[in-house]
Amino acid sequence: MPDDDQILIPPSFEAVYRDARGRLGVPRDEFRARYELCEDMAQMLVERCQAVHHDQGVDEGEILARTLAGLASAGSGFSAAEASWVVTRLAELLGWSWAGLADAIAIGCGRPRH
Repeated sequence: MPDDDQILIPPSFEAVYRDARGRLGVPRDEFRARYELCEDMAQMLVERCQAVHHDQGVDEGEILARTLAGLASAGSGFSAAEASWVVTRLAELLGWSWAGLADAIAIGCGRPRH
């Protein structure tokens, strides 16, 4: 069995790519690659976000909101849904709660913000 098949992709990421009927909207290899990219990005951002928070005193929510804005911007290489997932995962890794989480999920799902 190839190593790629042993990667456990969480349901929260699957939701980014599944359509209303539960089917993946991209080929499985691309799906797996996008997951790895998004997970790697979340992991890479942990130290940077901690440093900004501790060294500059920037509020946790503000850091997450800025990160989302950067990842969701044109040319970032991430879709809005992927950016929302990355920042949600980042908050989880950091152990930070985030008041903007509901908005991030709405953006990622293509629903308008309140």
